[in-house]
Amino acid sequence: MLRVRGTTYHFRRIVPPTLRAALNRREIWVSLKTGYQNEARKRASLLHARTTELFFQTHLALLEPDALSRLEGLRVSLRDLQSVNLPSSAQETGSGPVPAAMPKPRTMKKPAKAPKATPLMLSGALKRFVLDSPHASADTKKATQRAVELFLQAFGDAPVSIIGGEKAGAFRDLLFSLPASLGKRKSSLTLEDEAQRARKEGLPTLSGKSVKNHMMRLSALWNQLHQRELVTRNPWTGWNFENGQKTIRRSWTAKELTLLASASWHSTSVPDPTFRQVTLIAAYSGMRLGEICTLRKEDLQNVDNIPCFLIRPHTETGWAPKTEAGTRMVPIHSKLIEAGILTLKDTTDGPYLIPGLETSKQGTRGAALGRAFSLLKTRIGLPAEITFHSFRHTVSTQLRNADANIREVWIDRLLGHEATHKSQGTTTYLTGISTANLQQTVEAISYSETTFANMTI
Repeated sequence: MLRVRGTTYHFRRIVPPTLRAALNRREIWVSLKTGYQNEARKRASLLHARTTELFFQTHLALLEPDALSRLEGLRVSLRDLQSVNLPSSAQETGSGPVPAAMPKPRTMKKPAKAPKATPLMLSGALKRFVLDSPHASADTKKATQRAVELFLQAFGDAPVSIIGGEKAGAFRDLLFSLPASLGKRKSSLTLEDEAQRARKEGLPTLSGKSVKNHMMRLSALWNQLHQRELVTRNPWTGWNFENGQKTIRRSWTAKELTLLASASWHSTSVPDPTFRQVTLIAAYSGMRLGEICTLRKEDLQNVDNIPCFLIRPHTETGWAPKTEAGTRMVPIHSKLIEAGILTLKDTTDGPYLIPGLETSKQGTRGAALGRAFSLLKTRIGLPAEITFHSFRHTVSTQLRNADANIREVWIDRLLGHEATHKSQGTTTYLTGISTANLQQTVEAISYSETTFANMTI
């Protein structure tokens, strides 16, 4: 009878009750040294024939006068049987197994055991197929490493061949219970402790989108393993990521913006002027936090005599816009020019346009500002639906409701979105949008005179 332990098949056969005392065994258990079922069946058939012969010889020995000496030899044969190296199907001939002669007690030299193949561990798969891959992007390497590290923290390292749906489901459930602030602050707690803290304190937990991103990174790794026949299936696909806790981000109200602009900045890791510079740029451009924080001095240029931010990849640091459409130019709003944004190019030290920001261990510039901003909005009583990303919602909403003659494709180009209008004209013939049209679009962003009165560069 076949049994599976881990990834290896074993042969198990019950010793007849009348022979148990003679053989000192209730059952025979032998590793078949294979994970393939067809091969295991062939080897088990051979062992079945050998054990049948063993039982027959034992029964005969019990009928003879010198049974004691004969039985001792048969017990040795049984021990040899349990450690024998079985031939593979490539070595076997004929349509079925042929019972082999019983090995001679004590005189048969045991064949050397074949060395066991070292299983591919999850940490090794990460290094081999992602971190050391010349084809994986920096973002893919960083995101996949983060997902694998979370799994390793939760369950430890393990052979990829034994990680199945049970572990994938447990990891998914754990991710949904972790606080949304995980990784944004230093912590010595285990992931289970972090989950308990989130439940106890009623903290917001990871969104379905975040959980999906981690699972999809592992799924992509498993796709490679499956193609190479290192695993039999991909347990990371087919999961649902709706947890009923999704927070819908929205635009700022005028009252909330005034409250933010008048709030005192308490962070010791990010200077107050840096916070105000980044906030103003976001409010008057709709740029993402990461795009603003990675701006370099050479990214502020005149295009068609119009000052613009250039959002583009920086190969020396591995940073790139979120999408292909994210590579773009954004004309600088007149309010930012009045606030002194152009002077930063000549007054700041180092290569970056925005001073006072450090790069995290994960290679993200502005991570500390993101954490400090979240703490500030919580301290002044802003709701969960308001985040730094809400500036993009605010700009998008304003532009789509503006009285000016602004086309939808101009708004999408300014914000770095794929065109929402998929006509033949926009997808085939529209090769460029003039800088003047983008400037007209960005100048349609407006706030009351008092909203950012206290914010200057």
